[in-house]
Amino acid sequence: MEVIRHLGAPYRAAALSAHSRADELIAQARELRPKVACVTGECDRSSVENQLHHLGVETYFGQTGLIEVVQHPEVDIVLSAIVGAAGLPAAVACVEAGKTLLLANKESLVVAGSLLMPEARKRGVTILPVDSEHSAIFQALLAGRRDEVKRVILTASGGPFRACSVDQIENATPADALKHPTWNMGTRITLDSATMFNKAAEIIEAVWLFDLDSSQIEVVVHKESVIHSMVEFVDGSVIAQLSPPDMKTPIQYALTHPDRKPGCGREMDWTAAFALNFEPPDRRKFPALDIAYDVATRKGTLGAVMNAANETAAAAFLSGKIRFGMIWRAVEHTIAAHTVTPAPTLADLLEADHWARKTAAAWLEKNC
Repeated sequence: MEVIRHLGAPYRAAALSAHSRADELIAQARELRPKVACVTGECDRSSVENQLHHLGVETYFGQTGLIEVVQHPEVDIVLSAIVGAAGLPAAVACVEAGKTLLLANKESLVVAGSLLMPEARKRGVTILPVDSEHSAIFQALLAGRRDEVKRVILTASGGPFRACSVDQIENATPADALKHPTWNMGTRITLDSATMFNKAAEIIEAVWLFDLDSSQIEVVVHKESVIHSMVEFVDGSVIAQLSPPDMKTPIQYALTHPDRKPGCGREMDWTAAFALNFEPPDRRKFPALDIAYDVATRKGTLGAVMNAANETAAAAFLSGKIRFGMIWRAVEHTIAAHTVTPAPTLADLLEADHWARKTAAAWLEKNC
């Protein structure tokens, strides 16, 4: 919203959606006067509809309503920032409707990259990354041809457990896991940063977004979160994108692409001394990375399985049912128990998601 206010005409919020925060959606609608809005979670539908009707806003509900909103004729660009696999139906609908998709919902590609990217190419739909890491890679790739790329380097803050021991991480509490050192994010994304399953998802997302082999992707811990990612070319040149940790910068770049306009995000302060540090991730602390490379290499239904098992285990941890260290173990077990479908349909992926949630939940119930 801040970026749209800053950019002004011709940018406007034609549609808004929310899951559980209907009151905040109504407040935004009161200011921005979108054409349509959708609430996907539980709410007092008659109250929400009445309040939005008085503002001249068409109102929809649930996942089917969200698809109608995405495909509305007044919508040109869709910014998908729904957390988890719940964002997939709207992303698919956006591509099918020929809308430009700004993707902050990495799970859409983790689960269905094998379907979403070919469909986008077939329909001539532009998909632009909004995650700061993939936005950085997208920008750095402009420095050379794709056949000149040696590898991409995804940076990771290391989350709250970068300097902790394996034992400390194993028994961490939800309060410990939600203390992110550099980014202000929602609960689930912050937890995925602590486990590094967010970085695991970004590895898989990069494979699909940039048509890379998993062997071309490396992860480096960079606690300052100033360099958002890098591209190394075959001649040894490394191109990095730098900016303070502020999501307004990659959001605006995606909205205005291929143009650049004066920004409203934080700017680098070159008058003050600062240092940038890098270190390799400790795979013993963060097994999610090894899981991701396996999934990114074998593909098929494994992305859907990894994501569903992680969502299931993360919810169990946040509700106090399991130890922190059981999250990655549940994912690993579920993947090991799965028979991969190598070229899945959307129905196959949805079935794999359903199976993985049941399998992970059953394993956690038995082992915790």
